[in-house]
Amino acid sequence: MKIPASSPQDTTNNNNNTNSTDSNHLSMDEHVMRSMDWDSIMKELELDDDSAPNSLKTGFTTTTTTDSTILPLYAVDSNLPGFPDQIQPSDFESSSDVYPGQSQTTGYGFNSLDSVDNGGFDFIEDLIRVVDCVESDELQLAQVVLSRLNQRLRSPAGRALQRAAFYFKEALGSLLTGSNRNPIRLSSWSDIVQRIRAIKEYSGISPIPLFSHFTANQAILDSLSSQSSSPFVHVVDFDIGFGGQYASLMREITEKSVSGGFLRVTAVVTEECAVETRLVKENLTQFAAEMKIRFQIEFVLMKTFEMLSFKAIRFVEGEKTVVLISPAIFRRVSGISDFVNNLRRVSPKVVVFVDSEGWTEIAGSGSFRREFVSALEFYTMVLESLDAAAPPGDLVKKIVEAFVLRPKIFAAVETAADRRHTGEMTWREAFCAAGMRPIQLSQFADFQAECLLEKAQVRGFHVAKRQGELVLCWHGRALVATSAWRF
Repeated sequence: MKIPASSPQDTTNNNNNTNSTDSNHLSMDEHVMRSMDWDSIMKELELDDDSAPNSLKTGFTTTTTTDSTILPLYAVDSNLPGFPDQIQPSDFESSSDVYPGQSQTTGYGFNSLDSVDNGGFDFIEDLIRVVDCVESDELQLAQVVLSRLNQRLRSPAGRALQRAAFYFKEALGSLLTGSNRNPIRLSSWSDIVQRIRAIKEYSGISPIPLFSHFTANQAILDSLSSQSSSPFVHVVDFDIGFGGQYASLMREITEKSVSGGFLRVTAVVTEECAVETRLVKENLTQFAAEMKIRFQIEFVLMKTFEMLSFKAIRFVEGEKTVVLISPAIFRRVSGISDFVNNLRRVSPKVVVFVDSEGWTEIAGSGSFRREFVSALEFYTMVLESLDAAAPPGDLVKKIVEAFVLRPKIFAAVETAADRRHTGEMTWREAFCAAGMRPIQLSQFADFQAECLLEKAQVRGFHVAKRQGELVLCWHGRALVATSAWRF
């Protein structure tokens, strides 16, 4: 079904019934994503939201802004910045670039800095000094500057920039001591419960997680739309998490299939995810049985994939293979180009790339400082959007920061440090060099994104298009970018 790309407010009366149906359709997807996967996982753990102190109760209805005015939801934004290969290294000649009133480091503008008194900029300057010391291997001096930062940034409190600086300061400290990997190890049931709650509540207060899931699912469904019979779909997922997105995908496949449909998922996971993989398998298998869809899920250890590449994955003739990737895989493989060239041999129907880490804007420069500053700016914007969606001091927000955003920040700093001086090509350059071409996402994907933001009611978010990507923006800054590719 083709849906006009115009906003719901501008849709003619002839389309009102259709739009209402699709809005209900999105609501059912949200219900599936929030009730089936998370609640059943909590049940599996024999815990529910009331079983722990300070239980979390937040949802869309309790976190919406009191101002009913919503910014435009959808636009083709020609003012979105270009990609990092269009930014010259000369943009990063001095640490003063991060201050307002001087040249910008990334072309986006560090808007959050403008709202802080000049006296508060010193900790940013010290952060950059630590980065410069790491890049020049002056590690002893880096420790001295970091000690000063530890006295000034004692906790993740204050405005978004200050909290982001604290997490980045912690990440630099762990990098220097060699303990940067896996800042939150899910080694106990308590850790896993907190992580599940954090992801669940993040989906309730911010459109970022659901935007990622809906756009990825729709790109998969668009690639299968030409089939008239039951699709045999094999999704190779390099960032499955707790698998919540597959509940929605199963329902869609079931509705569009004459004979119930078949979905097979191969998830490439790290060695630390043994408990999570069991939960994912049991809950998705249970949901598939309720939906009467044939479903299989297999897991491949990341170490095995690193050795064997796609030979570690079982492919079956006649299935339509879809590869779903995020920046997480590029932190593990030895080279993006080798990964993409091996991917070509699989001949996937579509490759869906979901970037919710700002990777498109920051990776590939070979400069630790440049990627660090871009990452700091990106996560400051994410924290600002979280502040707009949740009240000050909200417990949910603190849980999300600790169990969702903090690990991502640690990974971003580690990756930027590992990639310094390499000058490796970006994922987009590697895709194009291997002969991949972007596929336009459907109008229905646009419309779903509009409906999602309309429900979220958080001012500052809008959806835009950029060179084939569907992008979720916060005041013009890209927070999630989804694109589909084909060889």
